[in-house]
Amino acid sequence: MNRTEAFALMESKITNLNLRKHVLAVEAVMKRLARELHQDEEQWGLAGLLHDLDYEETKNTPDRHGLTTVELLKDKNVPAEVLNAIKAHTDKKPRETLMEKAIYCADPVTGFLVACALIRPAKKLADVDAEFAKNRMKEKRFAAGASREAMQSCRELNLDLDRFFLISLEAMNSISQELGL
Repeated sequence: MNRTEAFALMESKITNLNLRKHVLAVEAVMKRLARELHQDEEQWGLAGLLHDLDYEETKNTPDRHGLTTVELLKDKNVPAEVLNAIKAHTDKKPRETLMEKAIYCADPVTGFLVACALIRPAKKLADVDAEFAKNRMKEKRFAAGASREAMQSCRELNLDLDRFFLISLEAMNSISQELGL
């Protein structure tokens, strides 16, 4: 499956505009992490773009989240590594590979950084830096749905939180128009 096919599939399965922006943000972060870690950017991007394909379908059955996506993709020429990453981001398999570890921390960081941008006066990602984001991490009620534990697992990629935020912000800023931020 190439990116064009994956994008079309995402648009057919995800109707919520904010969820579409989320998967685009995770795709961008995953591609940038792949570049940082000398991995396959296209494969990592596919994992990001497809990781929440079943979210709207499984919102009332969260135990199926990720698994339904894998079932949908099994006959669509998607690499096993991508399918495993999709399962790993929802704890449906242990995180063993770099891609699996990366998507686990990339998923929550996108929403967290969007929340950081939205409290800045201009409401732009460009006004958020790693230090600002790191300071917001200490506020437990700020973006409470974004797992601090998952974001801090960036250490499993040999990245400290500052570098992880910097990479994620760079990636998301590169598509800021698509994100409306």
